[in-house]
Amino acid sequence: MIKAELIFYTIIAIICLLTSCKKEKASKDLALNTTKKLVVNNDLKPKELSQEFKNYWYAGEAEISSYKLEQARYGEIRNGKAVLIYVTEDFLPDIQVKADRQNKNNISVLKLNATKNFNTGIYPYSIMHSTFYPVSNDRHAIKISNSMQEWCGHVYAQLNNKKQFEVMSHSYFEGEADNSFRLDKTVLENELWAQLRIAPKSLPTGELKIIPSFEYSRLRHVPIKAYKATAIMKEGIYSITYPELNRTLSIAFNPNFPYDILGWEETFKSGFGTGAKVLKTKATKLKTIKSAYWGKNSNKDEILRDTLQLK
Repeated sequence: MIKAELIFYTIIAIICLLTSCKKEKASKDLALNTTKKLVVNNDLKPKELSQEFKNYWYAGEAEISSYKLEQARYGEIRNGKAVLIYVTEDFLPDIQVKADRQNKNNISVLKLNATKNFNTGIYPYSIMHSTFYPVSNDRHAIKISNSMQEWCGHVYAQLNNKKQFEVMSHSYFEGEADNSFRLDKTVLENELWAQLRIAPKSLPTGELKIIPSFEYSRLRHVPIKAYKATAIMKEGIYSITYPELNRTLSIAFNPNFPYDILGWEETFKSGFGTGAKVLKTKATKLKTIKSAYWGKNSNKDEILRDTLQLK
C-alpha cells in the first residue's frame, strides 16, 4: 500500500514539474512578444490613425524624395544621388511579404525603399535597403533587407522579426559569407527612418542599445549586432552617436506633418588601415513628389526623373 502511494505521489510530482516548465516556457515566449517591443520615450500603444495621416498615406500614391549625395567611401567624398520612397501597403505578418490581396489578417505597414548611387573611380556603387514598419507604431519593424552591388561583387542581408530577430547575410567576402544567426530584440537604426514619419516624438532617446544600419555594417565590415548608443532629439533633428564605432548619424526633418526628411549627415571613419580618416557623408533634399510610380513605366514617364533631378 505504501509503495502504491509512493508511486502515485511521484507521478503527481512529475506532472507538476512538467506543467511548471511549460508555463515557464510560455511566459518566456510571451515576454519575447511583449516586453521586447520597441523601446521608446513613452509606452507605445496602437492608436487610431488621424484623418490627416489617412489622407496623406492612403491616397494610392507613394512619396518620392530625391537628395544630392556626398558619400564617404575609401577615404574620399563621392558625389551621387539618394532617393527615399515611402508608401503604405498590406503586409502578411507570418511569411513577412507584401500581401497580394486584402485580408483581415494583414498588417498595414509604412514601407521605406531607400537607394544610393555613386561612383568610386571607374566603378559604380548601388545600395538599397527596404524597411517594413507597422503604422500602428507598437512594435519593431517586421522585416528589413539590404543589398549592395559594385564591380567587386554584391552582398545581401535580411532581418525577420520573429520570437527573436532572425538574420541571414550573404557576401563575397570570406569572413562574411553565408551567415545565419539570431539577435535579441532592440532598436533598429533602419526602422527609425519609418517611425520618424509616423510619430517623431516616439523616437527613443537617451542611453540605448541600437543595431546600426545594415549599410554601415557592410561598408565598414563590422558585425551586425547591437552597440551602445546615445540618441538625442532636438527641434527637427534626431541624432545617434555610437562611441564604440566612432560614428554619428543626424537626421533633419520637418517638425510638422508629414515630417518629411530634409537631409542627413553621417560621420564615421572611411578608408582602411593607416589611410582611414573621419569623413562626413551628407544628403541634401532636392525634390519631393507624390506618385503611383509603379504605373509610370513608359518612356514618356522619364520626365518625372527630370522633376526629381535624377538625370
